[in-house]
Amino acid sequence: MTLLQASPLSSQPRILFMGTPEFAVPSLQALYDWCTQQGGEVVGVVSQPDRPKGRGKRLQRTPVAALSDTLGLTCYQWPRLNQDSFDTLTALKYDLAVVIAYGKILPARYLNLPQFGCINLHASILPAHRGAAPIQWALINGDAETGVSVMKLDEGMDTGPVAHIKTTSIDLSDHAQSLFQRLSTLSAAALTDVLDRWIDPETTQPVVFSPQPTEGVSHAPMLTKADGVLQWEKSSLSLFNLIRGVSAWPGGQTQISEGVLKVHSATSWTEEKLEKYLIEHPELEAAKPGQVLAITKQGPVIRCGEGALLLTKIQRPSKQATSGGDFCRGYPLRLGSLLSDC
Repeated sequence: MTLLQASPLSSQPRILFMGTPEFAVPSLQALYDWCTQQGGEVVGVVSQPDRPKGRGKRLQRTPVAALSDTLGLTCYQWPRLNQDSFDTLTALKYDLAVVIAYGKILPARYLNLPQFGCINLHASILPAHRGAAPIQWALINGDAETGVSVMKLDEGMDTGPVAHIKTTSIDLSDHAQSLFQRLSTLSAAALTDVLDRWIDPETTQPVVFSPQPTEGVSHAPMLTKADGVLQWEKSSLSLFNLIRGVSAWPGGQTQISEGVLKVHSATSWTEEKLEKYLIEHPELEAAKPGQVLAITKQGPVIRCGEGALLLTKIQRPSKQATSGGDFCRGYPLRLGSLLSDC
């Protein structure tokens, strides 16, 4: 394995930041604070264009652009990267670019603009979960651990060499939103860790970019609406993990008579717990995946291919999300009713 030790970064570096959503905000703030303390400079911020939102379709600043305004930084929001954007960035003469959730793949000539290249903060333990939705797929796959990788960008999809990884465990109580928030904060910490070492000539831990292992590669493509469909023939644990992973969007989805029922949270019943329940209710022994086994104060319990799933937060078509118990009290769901794939 070839290791690439980074050349010492200037003690007062000029750094460009590229990012767009809320996930990138703590890293921009951390970079600004770090440059203020070190005498460096954030020479500019690049973010995606503002988008219309809400009923009035009014333009809303991207979270990164909004923070750049607050910090008094110049923000560039090109709809596409072209000669104008290239010329503008060339004139900034920056030493390093920091990229996190920018939203576009950078062409090679942009990667080569700064002397020290472009580093990316990717929300997984690379080479696992390369791609646009690493947090969601870590949950969907039932991973016990995830993290943030500080990587040097190349022309591939999250394939560049890695200098630093910070990890965190994934708890059973975690869902997409909670893990987004934790990894967002962890990204900022990972960035300052690397920058501190990169400018310190006496560090015992120089910044070294190591090629990613060839084993353990997996991919995390952007979610589609179809990824949220609950296929009841799967195990309750698999469906529990899926619901956690798609909780931000598109949500777990199943079909009732009036349309699509969204499942925002659930609890898995193990095969052992289900077996004990069926001993007490032998009339339900022949229930098929997708059938209602119980109607409880916490919500309905649905038979799965293995085990069962207690639905604890549910949203009917054109209604607000509610607890599973309130859903059962307000909707005529019967034992043996069949929920189906959308």
